[in-house]
Amino acid sequence: MSRHSHGPKQFFLVCAGQGEMPKGASRETMGGKAYNLLEMAHLGLNVPPALVIGTQYTADPASSLLPLNQWGLPALEAATGLTLGDERRPLVVSVRSGAPVSMPGMLETLLNIGLCDRTVGGVLRQTGNPRMVWDAYRRLIATYGEVVAGVPHAAFEQALREVAGDREERLLDFSEHRTLVRRYLDIYLSESGGDFPQDPLEQMNAAVLAVFRSWTLPKAVAYRRLNGLSEDMGTAVTIQRMVFGNTGSHSGAGVGFSRNPMTGEPGLWVDYLVNAQGEDVVGGHRNARGHDSMVRSAPLAHEALKQAADLLERHFGDMQDLEFTVQDGELFMLQTRSGKRTPQAAARIALDLAHEGLIDPAQALERIERISPDSLVIVRLAGADGIEPTPLAHGEPASGGIACGEIALDAERVAVCVEAGRPALLVRSEALTEDIGALQAADGLLTRHGARTSHAAVVARQLGKVCLVGCDSLEVDLSRREIRLGEQTLPEGEWLTLDGTQGVVFAGRLATVSEPDQALLDRIEALRQTIPSAMKAARKKARM
Repeated sequence: MSRHSHGPKQFFLVCAGQGEMPKGASRETMGGKAYNLLEMAHLGLNVPPALVIGTQYTADPASSLLPLNQWGLPALEAATGLTLGDERRPLVVSVRSGAPVSMPGMLETLLNIGLCDRTVGGVLRQTGNPRMVWDAYRRLIATYGEVVAGVPHAAFEQALREVAGDREERLLDFSEHRTLVRRYLDIYLSESGGDFPQDPLEQMNAAVLAVFRSWTLPKAVAYRRLNGLSEDMGTAVTIQRMVFGNTGSHSGAGVGFSRNPMTGEPGLWVDYLVNAQGEDVVGGHRNARGHDSMVRSAPLAHEALKQAADLLERHFGDMQDLEFTVQDGELFMLQTRSGKRTPQAAARIALDLAHEGLIDPAQALERIERISPDSLVIVRLAGADGIEPTPLAHGEPASGGIACGEIALDAERVAVCVEAGRPALLVRSEALTEDIGALQAADGLLTRHGARTSHAAVVARQLGKVCLVGCDSLEVDLSRREIRLGEQTLPEGEWLTLDGTQGVVFAGRLATVSEPDQALLDRIEALRQTIPSAMKAARKKARM
């Protein structure tokens, strides 16, 4: 819905196969995430229907509710053929944020809005999948409890561990998820002082307000300050029909890059979890591996993802960061944006895009000239007598390079190290975006849980910090202020060395050697020689 269709100002409807761009649609009004959803729909990609509430409502979120309920929701219901709160054909939605400039993981998202005791049966009739329905309902209570009602995440996590033991929640059956729903409802009541709302409209309105409020979260404010972003641009809110990646072995959720964001190498670079929802991949609480499981479980969806990535690279002229869900073998695109990348990857990608004819050589050179030449280096360990030390542990490399520093288990310890002029490595159980301030000050990040494409890893890559995630042998003991890596226990303050290229952790402070990436520098110089000096001067003048 838009002004073009007599709807309220800055409300936009997004549907797959959409031919006409809504009047007033822009990154500034819709936010980058929603505007790119619109672009994907316009390109014919499989995008679930969505309603976008524009950025103008950030300053006064409550003023969005009347037009949402009078015009927006009916338009989304008409587009989906489903009705919020209906017992037979209920609409279930996600409520997502999206600023005009990408802020990975800094703002809130809520999934499965619309599920309640009354609508569970309707979704069950639609899908025939009791495990998925009770799993989704469980997730909603926990996320809504955290984001809207302020219930501690640990309260729900403890109940989950009591039921699941050492198993991942993806392995629980429907009766165990149903048991957890009842326990979560009790936790919500005891922690918040009120019942979990059984009115889906109340859920949606509260979720919209919570997402708008997340614009002022400390981590979001810190991210904008670190990146020089305006406080005035605000965020949009996207209400989108849910697609479920947790329906079984032929479903899943993933985040991927159209090229390797660490090296720039062409080809899909994907983290994928079978039988999961998107927050499992990006939230930092769970481990996810490469895309082999997607190839095995949903080969047609994997092929469709490759085609979508190629199409979007050609359309945007840049490497893309993609979020997607596979439901019963069918691919649904949920997000695309220019991907965060290391300096080496940025240079190679610019060169390769020019070579492939997706951007012109002058554009490639302009992108490369934004990169500090000092960052185009290869760092390697300088092993004694050419012998590399024995690693303590291995993790998934999420941001390359080598970093040495003292073990720091929280932001306060990082600050103490930095104040004393000593490098610090932030070591955490989970890769969380709440650590952005500490991550900016530290030299690297090591976590037990989290995927290479989790929001915290993406931010680490953007900041140029070495990052290893999914280090299974790591245990963090905050009470003793120590960590365990395999058989070795190390107190906070001991030194570690992280090799973010090879995904290896070493004890102690190891020497490194840096040398220019000569092959890359030679390619850049060859590119410069192909561009007439007059064109280079004109582009330089245009940037001044």
